[in-house]
Amino acid sequence: MDLLHSWGVELAVHLQATYSRYQGLFGLASTVADLHTTFYFFFPIWFHLRRDTALRLIWVSVLGDWLNLVLKWVLFGERPYWWVHETRFYGAGPAPALQQFPITCHAMGAAGVWYVMVTALLAIATEKRCPPLLYRFLQLGLWGLMGLVQLVVCMSRVYMAAHFPHQVVAGAITGVFVAEVVSKEKWIYSASMRRYFYTTLLLTSITVGFYLVLKALGVDLLWTLDKAQRWCVRAEWVHLDSTPFASLMRNMGTLLGLGLGLHSPLCSEAEKKETSTGFKAGCIVVSLFLLQLLDGWTFSPEDLRTFYFLSFGKSAVALLVPTALVPRALGWICKGKKEDKNL
Repeated sequence: MDLLHSWGVELAVHLQATYSRYQGLFGLASTVADLHTTFYFFFPIWFHLRRDTALRLIWVSVLGDWLNLVLKWVLFGERPYWWVHETRFYGAGPAPALQQFPITCHAMGAAGVWYVMVTALLAIATEKRCPPLLYRFLQLGLWGLMGLVQLVVCMSRVYMAAHFPHQVVAGAITGVFVAEVVSKEKWIYSASMRRYFYTTLLLTSITVGFYLVLKALGVDLLWTLDKAQRWCVRAEWVHLDSTPFASLMRNMGTLLGLGLGLHSPLCSEAEKKETSTGFKAGCIVVSLFLLQLLDGWTFSPEDLRTFYFLSFGKSAVALLVPTALVPRALGWICKGKKEDKNL
């Protein structure tokens, strides 16, 4: 593994030296690839345009990131920016000089999200009876765009010294695999509130139980946080919301929030059936605006239990906003205007 890691570090050094002028592009690519963008941007749009795609986005994101967390614990994956300081591979010689950036010490995701969106767009083209030749060009264009996006994302993570090349490739393959498997499951489109609750409880219990068992055996699964705090060049770049349990709480809150939103008594049957373009556009615009306000809500990491609880709650609310709160509010407004016109 040291030899494999050394090759990865050499590639990172080469990218930093050769493509330094593209630092902005790489930073943007890592930001777009973050699941935060899926929850706060992609999901509200897809939910009001094509609900089945939005549901797949959340299930793929949550399950993919949960699997990523478990695999990290099992495989004990290193990060380039701390490996170069702790390895004995270079002996008495100097270790390669790796630059660090504000997002170097963060965790990102998820190739599966782009896979879901591309397949959804192709499904729409099929439903619209797109001419075969045009469909073929669209197919090649979308898959080519996804490949280009994933290439830039993978390069950005290596450039930022956040991951080794083999890690980003494995992550992309795993993400697509999870997306393909989840997309074939029809029950996610009609899952009951009980199913959402028990799935959230099961995934949380497995993760916490796995952590407690290994901790009792003397294995510290939070060793990555210690290394990040030790070797990140600026302490403020290591945020608590990028730690394993913060990620777990964020994903579980998102999943439960989706269930609560879909089965909320706030939405009447009339509002659920509202399909006008103006209503959908209004829901998207208002949801995105409110989610940007919600995203600005931060809390102190001094008390870990409070921090994790609030992270869970914030993530749940982020899904309630576009699925239940905004449609209900706009539904009331539209209903009031119709009554005024009738009078």
